[in-house]
Amino acid sequence: MEPTPSILIVDDDRDIRTLLADYLETNGYSTHGAADGTAMWKLLDETKPDLIVLDLNMPGEDGLTLCRKLRAHSNLPVIMLTARSEPLDRILGLEMGADDYLPKPFEPRELLARIRSVLRRSNAMPSGGMDKTSQIRFSNWTLDLTARHLLNPDGVVIMLSGAEFRLLKVFLEHPNRVLNRDQLLNLTQGRDADPFDRSIDIQISRLRQKLGEDARVPQIIKTVRNGGYVLAGTVSVEPRA
Repeated sequence: MEPTPSILIVDDDRDIRTLLADYLETNGYSTHGAADGTAMWKLLDETKPDLIVLDLNMPGEDGLTLCRKLRAHSNLPVIMLTARSEPLDRILGLEMGADDYLPKPFEPRELLARIRSVLRRSNAMPSGGMDKTSQIRFSNWTLDLTARHLLNPDGVVIMLSGAEFRLLKVFLEHPNRVLNRDQLLNLTQGRDADPFDRSIDIQISRLRQKLGEDARVPQIIKTVRNGGYVLAGTVSVEPRA
């Protein structure tokens, strides 16, 4: 029997924490609740959640700050809860490394669908002839499919969010092929883009930063005018040492 997935709910509103915990537990998940960042870090030390549901607007350290600190050392999936009236919050959440976002107010079943989708993607087996013991080498960089992190040319570990990891892996599975936003969103998240969805652009910007790219003249992930993006160069798949 597979272990029950564990969800950490971080929200300063007790009623929301209780509502979400009851709903998720009814649907087969175990949950822990935290009212602020201090409680979140304590629970992360004591438990091993599979995903964090993180409210953006909290007193003290807000969700953006907590997500940024988490991303410095962990690729644990994060779904950010944002205010519907503030689209900038969603952009900032993705820039800080959130895997997905959900604007308030929302139906609990919609959050459940997002959780299932993010966990399914984070646990999915690599495709394209790769397995979880593979390392993918490109432009003197290495993507480790077991540890789900990036190694720079000097062997220094660069942490990736789940969304960044999936996006980079998609590019590496389709080297030297132009992929548009719709294709990238479908391949990484299994859904189509709406006309105002810029989540892929944000994630590509973050990937370029982590790859040390000059945004004006990127050499690895290039922009193709009126076409999309392309990962340029030679890609090789090797067994993990």
